Amino acid sequence: MPGSTTAGAPTVASLAASNPSVSFHLLQPPRYPDPDPNPFVRMLDALRLSEPSLLALLRSLPSVAALVVDVFCALAVDVAAELRVPAYIYYTSPAGALASSLHLPERRSFKPRGALYARVAEASGVLVNTFKWLEARAVKALREGACAPGCPSPPLYCVGQLLAAASSGQAAGSERHPCFAWLDAQPDRSVVFLCFGSVGAFSAAQLKELARGLESSGHRFLWVVRSPPQDPSNFFERRQGKEPDLEALLPDGFSGRTRGRGLVVKSWAPQMEVLHHRGTGAFVTHCGWNSTLEGVMAGVPLLCRPQYAEQRLNKVFIVEEMKVGVVVDGYDEELVSAEEVEAKARLIMESEEGERLRARLATAREKAAEALMDGGPSRLAFDEFLKDLACWK
Repeated sequence: MPGSTTAGAPTVASLAASNPSVSFHLLQPPRYPDPDPNPFVRMLDALRLSEPSLLALLRSLPSVAALVVDVFCALAVDVAAELRVPAYIYYTSPAGALASSLHLPERRSFKPRGALYARVAEASGVLVNTFKWLEARAVKALREGACAPGCPSPPLYCVGQLLAAASSGQAAGSERHPCFAWLDAQPDRSVVFLCFGSVGAFSAAQLKELARGLESSGHRFLWVVRSPPQDPSNFFERRQGKEPDLEALLPDGFSGRTRGRGLVVKSWAPQMEVLHHRGTGAFVTHCGWNSTLEGVMAGVPLLCRPQYAEQRLNKVFIVEEMKVGVVVDGYDEELVSAEEVEAKARLIMESEEGERLRARLATAREKAAEALMDGGPSRLAFDEFLKDLACWK
C-alpha cells in the first residue's frame, strides 16, 4: 500500500492488530515529477509510480503465489508478469459499474480511467463484491464479453456481499455508540436514517435544506452530519479532524423544535448496526456500493442522493432495476429542496409504495443470505477461485 509512512502508520497498526495472520507493508511514497492538479489522477499516478517498489518488495519475499489487487492497481498486472504469477482484480463496486467501465475504452479515450480498465482483460480473473442473483444481467454481459468486444473475458467470481456482520452496535471491549440509547426508545420502522459514507459531505446551504425537509416531514430521524468540504469537487479531501458546528450549520431553533423525534450525530455512526436496528424505517444514502448492500441486507428502503464515483449508476440500479428505492430529485443540481426531502420521506414512510419497496427488499435480503450459506453461489464462486488459483502452482 503506497502512501505517507507517517500518515499511514496508525491505519496499518490497527489493521495488523485486527488481522494477525496478514503481514502489512507500507511502501515509501513515490516522487512526483509533475503532480497533477486532479486528486484522482494524483492517486493513480502514486499507484503507478509505486510499481517498482512493489516489485522489489515481492521479490524479497520467500514466495509469491499470486497478486490480488484493487482495480485502481490494475497496472500491477505487469508486476505479476515479471514474477510469473497470476494477477486477480478485486472490484469493490457492483458488476454493473464494472460492465460500464470496461466499455469506456470502446466508446472514447476517457483517460486515465480508460487505459486503466483496459488492463482488466489481462488479469487471470476478477472477484466482484456482488452475488449473481442481485446483478444477473450485468454478470451475464460480463461473462459473455459484451462489455469489451474483441477483448478477452477473464473469469468472473461473484463472491459478495463482503460486509462485516452487524452487531449490537458495540464492538468487543468498547462502549455502545450513544445513538442507540435514543434509537432503542423509538417505535419499530419509524426512523429515517441519513448517512452518506466515509467522505460524503454537503454545503452549508444543502444541510439547511435537508434539515427543513426533515422537520416538515414530521417523521423521526437519525442524521449523521459532517462539516462542509472546503473543495466540493475533491472527494478525497480528509475531513476527519474537523468537527461540525451544528449550531452554525443547521437552521435557527432546529434542535429545539425537533428535540425528542430527531437526533443529529456528529461525523460518524455505526451504519450497519443502525440499519439493522428495529427502529430504522428508511435510509437516505449516497448510493455507495457498500451502503447499498448494507441497506439490502437490512431490508431498509433507500432514498437515493448520489454524489460521486459510480453512485449515479448505483442509483439507476436501485431505483429502476431492483426497485427497492426512490430517487431524491435535484441531486444533480446545486441543491435538493426541503420540499423534495419532505415528499420522499413521506413516500417511503407513509405510502403503499413504501410497503412495496419493503416487500421487494425482503426477497433480496433472503437471496443475499442464501448466497453466503454453505453451498450458496458466492461460497461456490470463492471455492472456484481457489481451485483456479491452485492450478497455477
